[in-house]
Amino acid sequence: MPNPSAAITRHHTDPAESNAAFLQRCAAPARIGLAGGSALIDRGIRKAQRLITDDAAGSAWSHAFLFGEQRSDGHWWVLESDLDLRHKQIRLGAQENRLAKYFDAGEWPNLAVLDFGLDADASRCVLAAALDLLADATRYSLREIVGTLLALARPTLRERDNLLARENSLYCSAFVQHCYARAGISFVAGISIKNTTPHDIARTTLPHRADYLLRQSGASA
Repeated sequence: MPNPSAAITRHHTDPAESNAAFLQRCAAPARIGLAGGSALIDRGIRKAQRLITDDAAGSAWSHAFLFGEQRSDGHWWVLESDLDLRHKQIRLGAQENRLAKYFDAGEWPNLAVLDFGLDADASRCVLAAALDLLADATRYSLREIVGTLLALARPTLRERDNLLARENSLYCSAFVQHCYARAGISFVAGISIKNTTPHDIARTTLPHRADYLLRQSGASA
């Protein structure tokens, strides 16, 4: 659990720094990555979160993932639930990818890394939960995203189960919240796991350190 006596510290990186340098500098097991993409679907997700930001442009964030470990290939790997449509084999759901997926600044202009100061046991708990979802072939749920969008329009619905919830399905930020819940951590009180957005993770009031690399408009926290 985060230390309740600790503070929230935010650090903004020079936008001239490369995505690769930023992410590799901030990487550590079980830390949270936030990404704001420039693709059409990412821009739509960012805009849809304007209802919970102070910025009419919406949120800086469209995706959330977990840092895994640096493997024997020398690369950092991430655990996430995502839509991977770039390859011949389409993947929809829990997956592992090299951190290099987020090195393209044109595709991912906004990045953040959140460090909740987890000890070794808590970090293992979070990553074990993510690996369980990977082993269970947990799906990415566009349907649940629609359910969350409905809840954003009617905030009283956010504390309830997602109206369009499906078994064995989690979208990106719900995936991250599910894994952290295994370690007893809820980012925003009163919001159900399957109604958690990337911006909810960004705006958590739990003690943590946040490092930002921002190149596009949108609320960062």
